[in-house]
Amino acid sequence: MGTALITGASSGLGLEFAWQLATANHDIVLVARDTQRLDRLASQLHAAAGVHVEVLGADLAVRADLERVADRLRATERPVGLLVNNAGLGLHQRFVGGDLAREEAALDVMVRAVLVLSHAAAGAMVERGRGAVLNVASVAALLASGTYSAHKAWVRSFTEGLAVELLGTGVTATALCPGFVHTEFHERAGVDVGPYPEIAWLRPDQVVSTALADVRRGVVISTPSLRYRTASGIVRLLPRSAVRAIAAQRHQIERPAD
Repeated sequence: MGTALITGASSGLGLEFAWQLATANHDIVLVARDTQRLDRLASQLHAAAGVHVEVLGADLAVRADLERVADRLRATERPVGLLVNNAGLGLHQRFVGGDLAREEAALDVMVRAVLVLSHAAAGAMVERGRGAVLNVASVAALLASGTYSAHKAWVRSFTEGLAVELLGTGVTATALCPGFVHTEFHERAGVDVGPYPEIAWLRPDQVVSTALADVRRGVVISTPSLRYRTASGIVRLLPRSAVRAIAAQRHQIERPAD
């Protein structure tokens, strides 16, 4: 039995990661801003699975909070064997004329936090000769959908580079690249999901079970479902002008109100 630390654990994929890992007999460190929600989840996980659960309230856009999480990853007592960098947010705003503070917070959570926490976790894991880092990216990393795509493209590329560096250490790095998933993410971002057909959506339990299976096998890029693996392959073959045209069309569908 090892310990897994999950950021963004209070909802969505983070919540599903917590349940699947706890029921697989892993101790859990829950990280998110909403400590009341985390406390309730911790009690439920302990009651259902009998595992040790820690709650670490933190806003990853705040440097001091981020450092506290990094310190937990470096700790030698109950060492973390799996880091799940899952925290993220959708802005659903135009970059030009949009709220720059929100853009900076998104960058902090989805890029800087992934960098800092991966550095802390990988360093400690390499010393022990075992462990895994799982960074949640997106198929959006292959698209041109504003700063969200840019953040996720960084996560995907960073994770591939980290995986190369970790070869032979006993530690692995995996980038999870799902498509649309039935979680609270789009609702919180104010995105109208009505135009997207049901076939485009994945279940959180399927995404998480695929990701964890791929982590166990040392897969570097984990893309749940055949349809998204196929779509990703097609997008990689398209000229970037076509990718931008697709993004422009999607922008019209999801266009935020003025």
